[in-house]
Amino acid sequence: MSSRRSGSRARSKSASRASSPAPRTCPCGLPQAYEDCCGRYHSGGAAAPTAEALMRSRYSAFVVRDEAYLLRSWHPRTRPADVAFDTTMRWTGLEILETRDGSPFHTTGTVTFRASYRGGSMLERSRFERVAGAWVYVDGEFPADDGA
Repeated sequence: MSSRRSGSRARSKSASRASSPAPRTCPCGLPQAYEDCCGRYHSGGAAAPTAEALMRSRYSAFVVRDEAYLLRSWHPRTRPADVAFDTTMRWTGLEILETRDGSPFHTTGTVTFRASYRGGSMLERSRFERVAGAWVYVDGEFPADDGA
């Protein structure tokens, strides 16, 4: 998930999880506690085994404003210097629409998802690759969202 935002919103950087406490249930939409789901990837206790798991963990990192994890899970050739969080953005849900490749047996994968926020949603098709055995986010494109 990239850090694309509406130009009219206020933007500010935030330290890793400084302004958003860890949620009880995982924001990624799976029925697990945050600590047992994406939280273990954020803390470095485990590595995401698939491109979809990395996508879910990156969405959760946006929810909790974990800049360190987002940068760590970004491909070195496309990684920005920092992540400018929109402090007015309130993420409300993640829907995985399609996953291609990205299993533990692949070296690349794509995940198409819809991320909802208060007042709207965004559609992204993200590309992932393995670097030194770990899944990382490469980039994303924003196909026209028909709202379906």
